[in-house]
Amino acid sequence: MSSQTSPRGQFLDRRSPPNIFTLILLAGVSALCMNIFLPSLPSMTAYFDTDYGVMQLSIAVYLAVNAVLQIVVGPISDKFGRRPVILSGMAIFLLATLGCIYAPNAAIFLTFRMLQAAVVVAMVLSRAVVRDMVPTDQAASMIGYVTMGMTVVPMIGPALGGLLDATFGWQASFWMLFLLGLAIFWITYRDLGETKTSSGLTLPQQFREYPELLTSPRFWGYSLANGFTSGAFFAYLGGAPFVATEFFGMSATKMGVYFGAPALGYFIGNFLSGRYSARFGVNRMVFTGCAICGLGIAASLSIFAAGLGSAEIFFGFMTFVGIGNGLAIPNATAGALSVRPHLAGTAAGLSGAIMIGGGAALSALAGALLTTETGAFPLLWLMLATSVLGVTAIAMVIRREKMLGL
Repeated sequence: MSSQTSPRGQFLDRRSPPNIFTLILLAGVSALCMNIFLPSLPSMTAYFDTDYGVMQLSIAVYLAVNAVLQIVVGPISDKFGRRPVILSGMAIFLLATLGCIYAPNAAIFLTFRMLQAAVVVAMVLSRAVVRDMVPTDQAASMIGYVTMGMTVVPMIGPALGGLLDATFGWQASFWMLFLLGLAIFWITYRDLGETKTSSGLTLPQQFREYPELLTSPRFWGYSLANGFTSGAFFAYLGGAPFVATEFFGMSATKMGVYFGAPALGYFIGNFLSGRYSARFGVNRMVFTGCAICGLGIAASLSIFAAGLGSAEIFFGFMTFVGIGNGLAIPNATAGALSVRPHLAGTAAGLSGAIMIGGGAALSALAGALLTTETGAFPLLWLMLATSVLGVTAIAMVIRREKMLGL
């Protein structure tokens, strides 16, 4: 199938391109795997008779393997096609989930938890599939709708996981992941027609294509804009719980409600991306998203500096971070994938690895900077700095294109 296949196809007909519903499910299951079990960490700690810090590694090891897989899965899918790689990743995920459920100790659980990260192929390659199907600006719109569907998951995942844990025990969240994954595997098997023709290169040759991306200023511009703007959100994830509990004295329940402010904004931003990216173009949408993210944080920082900060101000302005990310990420992703369309899978993986790897570092840095004496200022300054760098990165792309007359 050609790389510019029509996005219209019969649902559950693997001879045609996939339905956008299938791509949303593939992206969503990856996000759900990340956070549905978080409320169960205390009960899992007791079940495995270990330290809470050991069970927290289930997040760190997942992200680490996630980042590595994003680097390698792109070239593999460019060589062998999207369909077999997605189905293989989902199959590994299903087996690993069963391993988590029946693990006799924490070490074996963490081993299977690392294998669960194979589900990242669903998220990475769902975007590459979109780029295979349609041109850049239309791809940004479709990616916006796909990632808009993903934003529902972070809002309901932990609440659902907590309910399942209280009712049936910690394994219930993993059983839900398994059953949902099985259903999505079946839908994908029936609906996902191949959208990528073989590159004709051997796998080592495919990996040697990386320099073609790494030497492209446009690829780095889009990827860094993506990484820095999403980095503001990752920094928020690392520092906001400390701010909420130590400075605002919020209960876990209240923090859970307030914590979803960026997710609400992200939903709005992705909707706007889906609606307007084809009209205004990816560069303008990325620049607008990065700017909104930075302006929201700057406004919050100014209010705190004036001594008027509160929990409502802190979390309320984080909605703008979500809106900015919702505008920037789909469009920056589409831009990165468009630099070398024949390497869309490779670009999706490498760009995603830059985002996740940088985000994990910023999340850890945010947690390290905050103390009971600093207030929320280190976190806000860090988020503002990354937002400014995001604006700078996309501005350089725009300037270069004007200079070259593109």
